[in-house]
Amino acid sequence: MSSFLSSSIGKKLIMSLSGLFLVLFLLVHLILNSFLMFDSTGELFNAGAHFMAMPVIRFGLQPVLFGGFIVHIIYAIILTLQNQKARPQKYASQNLGNSSTWSSRNMFVLGGLVLVFIVMHLMHFFVPMQITGEVPMKMVDGVEIHDGAALVKALFTTGTFGIVYTCIYVVGAILLGLHLAHGFWSSFQSIGMSNNIWRARLERAGYIYAIFIAGGFTIIPLYLHFFA
Repeated sequence: MSSFLSSSIGKKLIMSLSGLFLVLFLLVHLILNSFLMFDSTGELFNAGAHFMAMPVIRFGLQPVLFGGFIVHIIYAIILTLQNQKARPQKYASQNLGNSSTWSSRNMFVLGGLVLVFIVMHLMHFFVPMQITGEVPMKMVDGVEIHDGAALVKALFTTGTFGIVYTCIYVVGAILLGLHLAHGFWSSFQSIGMSNNIWRARLERAGYIYAIFIAGGFTIIPLYLHFFA
């Protein structure tokens, strides 16, 4: 087992499985964030955020999620370095435009930019809401919870900072979509679904999913900035 996991195929499998896990998380995260558009009071979003801060989630699922991120990043770096080392110079200089997409040729760069976006997201939302507690509290049905909706709306609507922050989030969402466009179907390919029929289907599904996720994370900050 250890020899398989240390092989190139094993590393690709681990990165693919961790990637698919993160793909599922993005969908859940988008659904939770979308509550900000469908409930102007913010109560739905706050209830969801309060649930995510419960001990079973905070000390159970969240460490697994962070572990998935770390594993995905580490193996992405390892595989990228191995591929660069093994790739002949003449191959690197070829024009690959007709045989691969721009996203597939720049996955490592896209992943790095997405990582910067994620770190920024954690600093402005996760840390204040679940670590430092620097978020206003409000009573809901006799329970005191963080008013995370107020924090989110303030970040996207406060003066010049709100404009800059909204633009950064739109760019981050687009970069995430480009990363997903290739990462989605290639993850399934790495776990064995690699025949021509399934590859074509998974490529289409990947593009649809990437557009859905990127579009959703783009619309939310724009909606908050202009209409909240």
